[in-house]
Amino acid sequence: MKIGEKAPDFELKDTNDEIRKLSDYKGKFLVLYFYPKDMTPGCTKEACNLRDNYDELRKKGVEILGVSLDDQNSHKKFTEKYLLPFPLLCDADAKVSKKYGVYKKKNLYGKESYGIQRTTFIIKEGKIFSIINNVDTENHAKQILVAIEP
Repeated sequence: MKIGEKAPDFELKDTNDEIRKLSDYKGKFLVLYFYPKDMTPGCTKEACNLRDNYDELRKKGVEILGVSLDDQNSHKKFTEKYLLPFPLLCDADAKVSKKYGVYKKKNLYGKESYGIQRTTFIIKEGKIFSIINNVDTENHAKQILVAIEP
């Protein structure tokens, strides 16, 4: 994916069984953040940082959607435990993660497997506005705010 390219369309269910689509977010900055796994230390820090700065992000016209391979039950527990105010989307078959190029081979504890590489796409009017590859899980909201500033 490159800045300026058309963002791949998606239709995914969120924690509450609601279908979320790219077209639902016209006229706003959509932060589509891909993360490896619910309840893990880095993913929890990232989600909580976005939660803690949610009001400021919303004032700037930002909508947030988190995406992982976890199922609705896992997302529900994660959302409830950390009081996350934004939807988490279920990409169990990695279809959307593959479209965005974030489903990659990983080496974890000496074992090769596939999973999501933590990446955030900021989308505006259906196009990739910015890509954050080196996500700072403790300061992710600040990275987003810097990326959308004119």
